Amino acid sequence: MKRLYLIGGPMGVGKTTVCRALQRRLERSVFLDGDWCWDAHPFQVTEETKGMVLENIVFLLNNFLRCFAYDHVIFCWVLHQQAILDGLRARLNTRDCQVRAVSLVASPEALAARLEADIRAGRRNRGALERSLAYLPLFGALETEKLDVSALTPEEAAAHLEET
Repeated sequence: MKRLYLIGGPMGVGKTTVCRALQRRLERSVFLDGDWCWDAHPFQVTEETKGMVLENIVFLLNNFLRCFAYDHVIFCWVLHQQAILDGLRARLNTRDCQVRAVSLVASPEALAARLEADIRAGRRNRGALERSLAYLPLFGALETEKLDVSALTPEEAAAHLEET
């Protein structure tokens, strides 16, 4: 049976890195980062662009789910609202597929430390820290499995996702 991993979490928690590690562990896997479906300059959040990115994600995920070459489809995005998760799931053909929705979370201190390192390295701007910390409490209300990655390496988090 095919398995779809829907991995959410605040910016900077390590979604992409954990998903890359999970992809390396799982044979016949494919990985999509939702940010790749919305990589524009300038970045604009409008009703049109929000609809477009969801169409892009649904199209790609459904194609991966249909493709016999893959047993594991891994997707990550912030996924901070239940409505986003529910809307996405409603549009995906997950018949004969096990769906696993997981929110990667961390303590505010661990999340801030990761983001500060990204800011120092020039990968993120200072505003990302405030936005990410503001989003963190939203994940507690979601109907997802929570995986606290505060003290886990990406490889340890991926191992947990693979084993459970």
